[in-house]
Order: sequence, then structure tokens, then C-alpha cells
Amino acid sequence: MATVKAINLVLPETEVYLAGSSIDGQLVLNLRSTLMNPVVKVELIGRAFLEWLEDDKPELDSYKSTACTNQAVYVSKAKDFHIGDGWLDSGVHTFDFHFSFPPSIPSTFTSKIGCISYLLQGTCCSHQIVLAKEERCLLLQGTSDNHRRHMEDKGSVVVEAGKDVVYSCCFSYVSVAIQIFLEKSVFSPGESIVFKAGISNRTCKHITKVVFAIYCIVLYSGFSSRGELRSLEDQSEVTSLELQTAMAPIEAVKVTSVLVLPKPMPVTSTLVENKIMAFRYELVGTTELPGTISTVVARVPIIIAATSM
Repeated sequence: MATVKAINLVLPETEVYLAGSSIDGQLVLNLRSTLMNPVVKVELIGRAFLEWLEDDKPELDSYKSTACTNQAVYVSKAKDFHIGDGWLDSGVHTFDFHFSFPPSIPSTFTSKIGCISYLLQGTCCSHQIVLAKEERCLLLQGTSDNHRRHMEDKGSVVVEAGKDVVYSCCFSYVSVAIQIFLEKSVFSPGESIVFKAGISNRTCKHITKVVFAIYCIVLYSGFSSRGELRSLEDQSEVTSLELQTAMAPIEAVKVTSVLVLPKPMPVTSTLVENKIMAFRYELVGTTELPGTISTVVARVPIIIAATSM
């Protein structure tokens, strides 16, 4: 029968931790019998890993894919508890711990290519044998080192995009246009983005829907199996809103909509700041050109910034 009956990490009811803040908790150890020479500790670990497959010399008929990988460690701290007599009696033992998060670490993040994760790990060992272990994942919100510069970019933004199309029924050029207006361009994780949009339909057909979405564009930096530095840019949808319009021909409408940002989310950053990943964001409005397979896309760059409390 195992000596350790249970091991538990007791943490405060905090959903998201902020970079630069701290965490206090307890490691609770329940023993069935006396444990000799125990080693009890808690570790705070924050790291990133990425991997993608890339065609190696695709100009050759016999090319194959090679894996590009990279990793980074943002925090690695440990608290070893002193066991005064060199042994622990049966029963429940409680160990208090405290960790501070570095102020410059990035947010929790997961994609099909990479991830940034943080966890607490409590272990109990004896004679270099792990008797029990528990891990708890933490959600962490990174902050902006260059927040002052972002505040200078806080003015309103207007972006318009349009496309012409010619229909065989009338042989004349007509157009569809989307205009997006933002009162500011800098937002915080968890904030609501209120924006105004104008859609102009100068065709002879109905527009049935317009989609607005926030996209996160990530630049990944990795190394091939031969040690060559490679990069890959990929985007994923953060949140979206679909408007059913049934917009009549030769009509223009204006709408006010809201997109709510999640928390945590990576702040706008560079490779220098995050070591292996850089993040930027766009608010994108998309609608189809009626009667075609083309789309009209309006893109508004936005900045995600967060400050320490």
C-alpha cells in the first residue's frame, strides 16, 4: 500500500494571474504511514514550445518534410520544504508556499503550432523515488513593456475596402464596399470593442451576411533539424460576429456592433519580447460579392495592451 494517501495543491480562487503579481498556496500531504527522508517541494514552471512541418527543398522530386521546432523557458522556481527531523508522521501535513511571477512573461496561449503554458507542480519523493505528484495549470495575462508608445496610438481609425464587379445582365461595373470606424485602436484583454460599420451595396443582388472577426496573427521562429533559422506566420480567429443583413440592391446601411475580447490573451509584441513568438491583431470585416465567389475584406490593425496593477 502506498505511503502517500493523497497530495493536493490548494490555490486561491483566481481565474487569471497578471504578470508581475504573486501566488500564495498550500501543498497538503496526507500520509498513511511514517515517511522517512522525504523531499517535498512545489515548482512554478512557465515555458513555450512550437513545432511545424516544412517542405525541405520542394524543388526536388524526392523532397521530404522537416520539423521546425523551438522552445523557451519564462519562469522556473522551486520551493523545497525543510523537514526538521528527517521524517513525517502519518496524517495530514500542510506546507505554505509563495511565488512571484516575473513582470515580463507572456500570456497563456495555445494554437495548432505552439503553446505558452504555466503550471504549479507539487511532488513528494523519498530516496529519489517520486511517491506522489500533482500539477495545476495556471492562466496568466502578460503585460505590455511598451505601453506608453501604445497609448500614443490611441486615436480613431477608419478603414474602407471595396471591389467592383460586372454582371452579364447589365454589362456595367458596380461595387460593394465596407467601411469600419473605431474610436480608438488600443484595447485591453477582456474589453469590449465597439465599432461602427457601413456597408454599401451598389449591385443588383442581395447581400445576405457580413462577418466581423478579430484575428490573432502569430509569427513563429524556429530551427530546422540542420539548425537553420526558419519562420512561419499563421493566423487564428479570436472571436467573431455574423450579421444577417438581407441587404437589398442599391442600398447602404450602417451598423454598430460589439466584439468582446477574451482574457487572458497575448498582448501585441515582438520576437525580442517573447523570444519565439510575436503577436499582432486585426479587426476584419468580410462579405461576399453577390453572384460571385469573391469577397470584400476590410482590415483594421488593432493593438492589444495590458498594464500591471
